[in-house]
Amino acid sequence: MLSAQTVAEHASQDNCWIIIHGQVYDITSFIPEHPGGSKIILKYAGKDATEAYEPIHPPNTIKDNLTPDKHLGPVDPSTVTKVVKVLSEAEKQRQVLLENRPPLDEILNLHDFEAVAKVVLPPTAWAYYSSASDDEITIRENRAAFQRVWFRPRILVNVSTIDYSSTILGQRSSLPVYISATALGKLGHPDGELNLTRAAGKHGVIQMIPTLASCSFDEIVDAAQPNQPLFLQLYVNRDREITKTIRVKALFITVDAPQLGRREKDMRMKFVGSDGTAKVQDGMSGVKKDEGVARAISSFIDPSLCWDDIPWFQTITNMAIILKGVSTPEDAILALESGCQGIVLSNHGGRQLDTSRSGLENLIDIVAALKTRGPWPNPKFSVFVDGGVRRGSDVLKALALGATAVGVGRGFLYAFCSYGEAGVEKAFKILGDELEMNMRLLGARNLKEIKPEMVDASGLRSHAGLTPTDNLYQSTYQPLRLAEFKGSKM
Repeated sequence: MLSAQTVAEHASQDNCWIIIHGQVYDITSFIPEHPGGSKIILKYAGKDATEAYEPIHPPNTIKDNLTPDKHLGPVDPSTVTKVVKVLSEAEKQRQVLLENRPPLDEILNLHDFEAVAKVVLPPTAWAYYSSASDDEITIRENRAAFQRVWFRPRILVNVSTIDYSSTILGQRSSLPVYISATALGKLGHPDGELNLTRAAGKHGVIQMIPTLASCSFDEIVDAAQPNQPLFLQLYVNRDREITKTIRVKALFITVDAPQLGRREKDMRMKFVGSDGTAKVQDGMSGVKKDEGVARAISSFIDPSLCWDDIPWFQTITNMAIILKGVSTPEDAILALESGCQGIVLSNHGGRQLDTSRSGLENLIDIVAALKTRGPWPNPKFSVFVDGGVRRGSDVLKALALGATAVGVGRGFLYAFCSYGEAGVEKAFKILGDELEMNMRLLGARNLKEIKPEMVDASGLRSHAGLTPTDNLYQSTYQPLRLAEFKGSKM
């Protein structure tokens, strides 16, 4: 067992050891490859870097990027000096803001969570969570699309009893909604994704675990209730053997991210310092220094993933396989013919190909194409939609147009960033209350009574001029900014 004093002797660029979660690693050879540059690593050379590492890296990142011989073993905890963290002025101000949040009972909708998160999150966390690709047209269109669909309610229906429970991939759910995967939960809250797991277990909602979670897979599973259903969002690793170790109820393979989109809000923040504020990177030549948090956690993703790989996945698991990131009828048909159990109509929350259409708009063409291939709804093939969902009414519009269920990502993310586990529970209640009210007003007693005739989607394809202003969304949306002169307020 190594002592902290021994580790401290290895604190240079040519001989660099660090401590992560009580384990010592020799990262000398990795310094030139670190996406965040060398400066942040050398700041912790010979020291315990856990506090800086944990919020912006999935737990196994360091093991996945180093050969086994670079893992030098545990450090003797009795030799490690307990560091008393001194809060920066920015962190002190954040604590004040957290203490002065609106009481949870004043949160009336998912937009409220987003507004609170925008204020209380560290700037880099907000930039990472809220950013989208290029001009951020698609992220705004995801929201606007729902407002171009109008209800056609039926009257004189006995709606004294409303049931909005659902079955998603054979798993019971209290809502026709699942928690869609969002990465790096500890950037926004110390408990990260565990807030979602615990709340979902209490309320019968299904959580999709992200590949890039801040909490380990085992931590999340251990926090779940007995028999609590969990799905997994998978970025396929170049090392396919890693994929064989995964066991959940369904595997959502992300297929729209052979390369991550350029998320300029995140890129301008560069990377997170130990105080949670933005720092300009200073790294080795050749290192991609300007791609933000997303770049630092995504280099393992395999860009060679293709249709030929689907049979291999089917040989290693009996789980339902869902392709996440489908946009066209052609690919939807290929997914059906390949034996997958479903698709997610998703543009990655607007974070990949900008000016790609919303999942809701694509839903119409894709359902029409699937209807030509057999009975509809197809009990063996599910169609999910995510992106832009903020209201129970959004969920009902997607269901009316043929979706099996709807994924909500940022809405629940901002809920736990702002209020922890209690925030997620409140978000579930808000969506449930909205679903109950809107189903009564629509004249539907259960989800089977939600029919295509209950919506008018004729304006969905009109991308300009016909969308009502969404004041709540616009109040939290932060416009992109241009490059700035040093010291200039222009």
